[in-house]
Amino acid sequence: MSTMLVSVAELSNIFSVLAVLICFCAMVLFILRNMVVFRLHGDEFVFGGGVHPVQPQIPQMKMMKVHIPFTFKIQESSKSSYNDLQCTLSSQVNYTLHSFWGVSIRELHLFLWRPWGAIQTAVRQKSLLSGYCQQQGITLQKGPHGDKTITMQLPSPDSLDLGTPPRLCYPLVIFLIRDDTETPHPDETVALINVVHIKDSVCTLPTSILAQYLKQANGQLSCLKPLYLANGNPLGYDDEPPSVFCEAGLNSEADKEAATPTAWGPTCTSQEQLCVVCQYFPLSRALLPCRHTCVCASCFGKLDRCPMCRSPIRSFFCIRKEDYLPVEARSSSDAKSVPLHRWLLQWNDRLTDFLGFH
Repeated sequence: MSTMLVSVAELSNIFSVLAVLICFCAMVLFILRNMVVFRLHGDEFVFGGGVHPVQPQIPQMKMMKVHIPFTFKIQESSKSSYNDLQCTLSSQVNYTLHSFWGVSIRELHLFLWRPWGAIQTAVRQKSLLSGYCQQQGITLQKGPHGDKTITMQLPSPDSLDLGTPPRLCYPLVIFLIRDDTETPHPDETVALINVVHIKDSVCTLPTSILAQYLKQANGQLSCLKPLYLANGNPLGYDDEPPSVFCEAGLNSEADKEAATPTAWGPTCTSQEQLCVVCQYFPLSRALLPCRHTCVCASCFGKLDRCPMCRSPIRSFFCIRKEDYLPVEARSSSDAKSVPLHRWLLQWNDRLTDFLGFH
């Protein structure tokens, strides 16, 4: 009898240990199962209060500044019809204007991707977009000039057939082609192609420029898109980006070096816009893909979304030099170091995915 009691006592200790182990395992599984919930609601308790800066690794796009000798705009006050379309253009070089009505969309884009030599040959042979348009408009040869207004008019309004939406033809395409006797530099702009939509009874969208394409001598084709400043106004291709040096009349390198700031202070004039986050440094970075130009280099390192439209930042490029920050500050703004608490959260996510707790 005593032996049986001793055995039962020993088994009770084993049962207690097993019960503790089972409870411990159940507690661990419960914590792992709800780790995401604990993380969301326990950040303030574990990592302290306040806003934690998010520093994602956002790549920078290397952009090259290209000079465009042409400008082309549609006057908003014009009647904007096929019989009266008033355009304002300017040029810094000799050029030839070619206009075409009812241009095939597919054939136009295939033609634009041809080498510049092939396009030049078509211009000399007067076969530019031959067979790809329904009517050929005016052709003008002009020298350098300021803003000048010209009127576009469809030669035969009754013979233009653009079809039903979605249309297969552009209403109007205008080429501004540079006339040079010398061989241009490979990166030089040689043509500006403007695609214009005109309001009619079938497509009632307002008359506007649908797209503008830039052709370079090396054959590169680029689509011009505006940058949106913090005040909502677009920064077009004919607007100069903010200047690095605020003082006017800096001609020598010594003057520019003397004007370069060395302290943490804004160097913008009253015409330049300030960062929408700190309201201290001037705008210097354009965010992609939303194209909002609204932050400085100092605040960029703390963002992962655009402060204007809240869209994720995929990449960026600089519209001006960032000499208003010291070198160590510029390097720290670009260095996307991961803090300790961010590393712990990333490790937690990997562990949760590995265990299959979603």
